[in-house]
Amino acid sequence: MLSKAKIKWIHSLEIKKFRNEYGLFLAEGHKLVGDLLPLLPCRFLAATQNWMDRNTKVKADEIIVVSEEELRKASIQQHPQEVLAVFEIPCHQMDLNELNRSLSIALDNVQDPGNLGTIIRIADWFGIENLICSKDTADAYNPKTIQASMGAIGRVKVHYCDLPELLKKVSVPVYGTFLEGENIYRKDLSANGIIVMGNEGKGISEEVAALVNEKLFIPNFPLDRQGSESLNVSVATAITCSEFRRRLL
Repeated sequence: MLSKAKIKWIHSLEIKKFRNEYGLFLAEGHKLVGDLLPLLPCRFLAATQNWMDRNTKVKADEIIVVSEEELRKASIQQHPQEVLAVFEIPCHQMDLNELNRSLSIALDNVQDPGNLGTIIRIADWFGIENLICSKDTADAYNPKTIQASMGAIGRVKVHYCDLPELLKKVSVPVYGTFLEGENIYRKDLSANGIIVMGNEGKGISEEVAALVNEKLFIPNFPLDRQGSESLNVSVATAITCSEFRRRLL
């Protein structure tokens, strides 16, 4: 049975202050929880008997079998799906040498948790292990980010740092998307580098843009057609990463 104190503790993980204080985040749903269980330490799990019967080998520090009504009270989702779990937030160390020999994504003030979660998933799909976030980028362990990442948060290393200071230190090309950039499909792209993606409304900030030494442009089609003003940042990230990886095939 779930106590009121336990439910309050679970709900507190909606708030960044408490996620940071406890070093924990919340995940919900059989697919997401199932994907994360082999990847990260699970501190608490609450599930219906039906879910437990199908997942007899699950491991967590604390496991409670709950009714659907109890799960609804504990859940922050509108339609709970059999299970919720509390995982330990991983602690990743930034390795400059690793960044200099791989392809990474950097986010400059991306605000929407859903966009961030989708970009984490994109990074995972394209084998990009490091995602570097400016300090004002959305929290990677926000429940909306976790849901959108679909388990990729357990494989992609997310770092928060002073982004301009980091970009000054790397020795690989720093790429960014701009309206005045070169056509991404015609430009030479390196296997290693940092792809900078900017804020949903303002794009890449002036301070970070000054450190981008390779400006890219994703053309619309046909070029003379009047269409949408811009692409969603997660869509633009997917297109850019896909073109980098395509060159390696």
